[in-house]
Amino acid sequence: MTDAPAVELRNVSKVFGDVKAVDDVTLQIPKGRVVALLGPSGCGKSTLLRLMIGVIQPDAGGVCFEGTRLTTANALALRRRMGYVIQDGGLFPHLTARGNATLVARYLGWTHERVEARLAELTELTQFPREGLDRYPVQLSGGQQQRVALMRALMLDPDVLLMDEPLGALDPIIRRDLQTELRRIFEALRKTVVLVTHEIGEAGFFSDVIVLLRQGRIVQRGKLDELVRSPADPFVARFINAQRSPLEALGGSVP
Repeated sequence: MTDAPAVELRNVSKVFGDVKAVDDVTLQIPKGRVVALLGPSGCGKSTLLRLMIGVIQPDAGGVCFEGTRLTTANALALRRRMGYVIQDGGLFPHLTARGNATLVARYLGWTHERVEARLAELTELTQFPREGLDRYPVQLSGGQQQRVALMRALMLDPDVLLMDEPLGALDPIIRRDLQTELRRIFEALRKTVVLVTHEIGEAGFFSDVIVLLRQGRIVQRGKLDELVRSPADPFVARFINAQRSPLEALGGSVP
């Protein structure tokens, strides 16, 4: 018997008003792999991430975390086994970097010694300067803010890391540097990672598998070369061709 996927969505749909954000999606996220959810704005990729972590519930279908169906009753407990980096980091402006990174651990009653030991591990992993821990988000650079958001997501040593366009708000130079840093961190942790992005070059740079979405449905999934060389339909080809320059800049293969 094989291990259950880290996360599994079974015929999941989600509607907001008149908009079907997710439309009958079935998807397995294998353990220890990096999976990129890719697609244009409004395709449903961020909604899928929120369904995976249980902050919203599907209107149809089900979400399982390591074989356990996620419900309103167990969502909070299961959520503590998942790290979540929201768009733009989502740091609390009234808390220091230390306060943001350690918030959940302190809420759960971790001892000061345990919190500080874990924080030391994460500052080393993310290469965040120790002297920056007592600064507030407004006093940090964009790249430092993203490192704090990542430390907060990793504080409880989760099994799965979910990241919603974590580099989207950064300027190109900082973004490129952090892409390299993030890939190093993913390789060091060997955790299951689900990353939302709208850039195919970034998806290919980070992930083992790319899942391309359009209008709430999966259009194609596979490795970067498979999408580039064998697009499933005209939309896939158009999406790739529209991003040919960024793809080349990140070393992706093009026909």
